[in-house]
Amino acid sequence: MRDVVARAESAGCPVNVADAARLRDLAGTDHHQGVVAIVDAATPQLTLDDVLVHASEPPLLLVLDGVTDPHNLGACLRSADAFGAHAVVIPKDRAVGVNATVAKAASGAADTVPVITVTNLARALRDLKERGVWILGADAGGESLFDADVSGPVAWVLGAEGSGLRRLTRELCDRIVGIPLQGTVESLNVSVAAGICLYATRQQRTAVVARPPHQKP
Repeated sequence: MRDVVARAESAGCPVNVADAARLRDLAGTDHHQGVVAIVDAATPQLTLDDVLVHASEPPLLLVLDGVTDPHNLGACLRSADAFGAHAVVIPKDRAVGVNATVAKAASGAADTVPVITVTNLARALRDLKERGVWILGADAGGESLFDADVSGPVAWVLGAEGSGLRRLTRELCDRIVGIPLQGTVESLNVSVAAGICLYATRQQRTAVVARPPHQKP
């Protein structure tokens, strides 16, 4: 705790001592570990143009079609950070935005991965296609992820919990790619599936870079 206070003071953050009841009111929970930070939630609103222009490699995006569970969005942000996604795209309506629960579940990734909120998800997907980004829908019934080439500029699109990809969203995908499952479960949690898809793209990109020039694909 002394280290936390010292770091806060060195950064110019005022530190106030509060009792347990006040901390609980501020945090909205008893699980606050004795520290609550009050921060300015205002962050620059990035656009897809901002992300694509400044990307130092082919774009890798995660598009979530109507995810409403804040814990799932937070977990998706963690995977996006872990595997180098340039942004997470979410629709403005009928989906959860970045809130305190999302930020906690993301374990810091909400501050490192841009979350782009779009008014019209279908229009955003069309814009990405015009920019040469492949739209890959993660859903059952498509080609196997084990065999698919996902190494290029891609936007992985995953549907909401339970319902999956909406019809229009699915139709806008260039390809549908499924994760082969070996057990008895029929589907994966959206955040787990997002992590697998992003990992597959990162793994293929790394393999392509590491392959000697004389070696055939």
